[in-house]
Amino acid sequence: MKKVVSILLLAIACCLGEVVWAQPATYPTHWWTGMRWNKVQVLVHSPNIGANNSVSLSYGGVKLLSSKKTESPNYYLVNLEILPTAKPGTIKLKFAGSNAQTINFTLKPRRTGRGTEFAKGVTSTDLVYLIMPDRFADGDPLNNIIAGYKDTICNRADPSAHHGGDIQGVINNLHYLKELGVTSVWMCPVTENDMPWAVEPGGSISGYHGYWITNHYQIDKRYGGNEAYKKLAAEAHKLGMKIIQDGVYNHVGDHHLLFTDKPFADMFNNWSSYTGSNHREEAVFSPYVSGADKKVMLDGWFTPHLPDVNQRNPVMANYLIQNVLWSTEEFGVDGWRIDTYKYCDETFLNRINDAMLAEYPNLTVFGEAWCNTVPGSAYFVRNNLSVPFKHNLQGTTDFPMQSAMLATLNEDFGWTNGVNKLFGTLSQDVLYKDPLRNCIFLDNHDMDRYVTMIGGDMKKYKMGMALLLTQRGIPQLYFGAEIFMKNIDVNGDGKKRNDFPGGFAGDAPNKFTAAGRTAEENEAFNYVKALANFRKTSAALANGSTHDYLPQNGLYVYFRKAPNQTVMVVVNSSKEEKSVSPSAYSDFTKLYNNAREAVSGTQQAVNATWTVPAQTAWVLELK
Repeated sequence: MKKVVSILLLAIACCLGEVVWAQPATYPTHWWTGMRWNKVQVLVHSPNIGANNSVSLSYGGVKLLSSKKTESPNYYLVNLEILPTAKPGTIKLKFAGSNAQTINFTLKPRRTGRGTEFAKGVTSTDLVYLIMPDRFADGDPLNNIIAGYKDTICNRADPSAHHGGDIQGVINNLHYLKELGVTSVWMCPVTENDMPWAVEPGGSISGYHGYWITNHYQIDKRYGGNEAYKKLAAEAHKLGMKIIQDGVYNHVGDHHLLFTDKPFADMFNNWSSYTGSNHREEAVFSPYVSGADKKVMLDGWFTPHLPDVNQRNPVMANYLIQNVLWSTEEFGVDGWRIDTYKYCDETFLNRINDAMLAEYPNLTVFGEAWCNTVPGSAYFVRNNLSVPFKHNLQGTTDFPMQSAMLATLNEDFGWTNGVNKLFGTLSQDVLYKDPLRNCIFLDNHDMDRYVTMIGGDMKKYKMGMALLLTQRGIPQLYFGAEIFMKNIDVNGDGKKRNDFPGGFAGDAPNKFTAAGRTAEENEAFNYVKALANFRKTSAALANGSTHDYLPQNGLYVYFRKAPNQTVMVVVNSSKEEKSVSPSAYSDFTKLYNNAREAVSGTQQAVNATWTVPAQTAWVLELK
């Protein structure tokens, strides 16, 4: 029926000598009145629209600032100013020339509750749960295969294929996450990835992970489309939870319209032959690096099927900035995680962060800068470094911290090994303006699962979870870590991203329920649940100050302190039990008589000597 109506409208319009497109192709698809970003770049896409000679409009409160033909004949660039007097409605962009037509551009009223109902920000008071939606739960099997998409394979037996998980599957399990103590949901990108299979170093792979974007203004229909994403945000907010969107500025899939039909050729970083990035962040900030190495780092492509975006092109820069503002307003998200942050143009990064926070002052942005060192991580955020370029990013995904926590669990104690690596890493927090804004984690979708990395050892598991949930920063759990999930094997990304058992039709048992979990899995779940929910009400762990003591033979003691609460954490990373005298830490213990262990509820007398078992962490609220 829609097709028939479109044909009739087209026929009528042709009789009148002008084409009216029933479904305009504009980027952004629409905008809002009352936005601070009120000078809007509208990229109009329509076959041979460049044959026209002029654009005009007549709409109260809207000015046509400029218009420009692009290198492709299929776009027209229109720049509008939306004045404070503008009202919601439809702007008619009238193109005059040999391909005369009118294309509609809609102004909508803004959401209410900015900063209170959405765009609330994600802070160290939160616990983030990272989900790869394709592998979490299938809430709507009818969207597993979408006719017309370039990849129509849905096969759970193939770790490199789509498995059918979707946004409705996440919605169905929000109460499970609430019970666990999760306050924020971060999904790998749900933006459209209408890509065929591609060849990467590990073999052929589909875009199930979401990082091959082909349309910035469409949620992938295999996940349920735009309406499903809006529903997720609404349902999460009802439960007092937040949504983090995963964004990608560095690259797009090579079937993205802007690449297959480029408005301007230099919207992408072009090379005479394929040039991959060297992936070395040192090439960005080292005072000694060559210009050639820096260019390869920033402008080199991630893979041959992921064109590298040139954020220095003003049209592309505005396109990306407007998209994050549009997505925040359209879907009602609360924060952003930015993929491959360190590969992007530095001036652009500061500009887009400023635009996001100007529009949404409480919004949170943290970037993935996979760096080997603390100075490397600190460089890409607000820092205390004396460097020529100063970044304004709030926080980063803290890879040095992840490495240090794993070293605590897996390495013997040494001068710079074991828990001393954690102590040494934390001592370098002097380089960050605010280390509490960093996202800390034990694993994520790009590495082996946490339980696999610690050899399936429950003692190590609990010790690591205690570190994650009591250290400074924004803690992030990767889906399934709470039920002791391991890799299928350690070869290939798809096998590390195994499905959540119980999320798909026919799964037995169902690990979303206690009855479906083994005794070991329930032990893990209950430990995380107890500590995560304690953390939700703990001012000291959420944003208190941190105070630690030099590790001694594998024993590490630190305190988190708020005005009305002190939490003492005792980490015995050694293979032998340790005696601990609280009086040795009298700066923080002298005012207290008792200590209550947060998970077990066990009481300890502060004036006694404690025996802490090997490879054990105690989280103690001092009373």
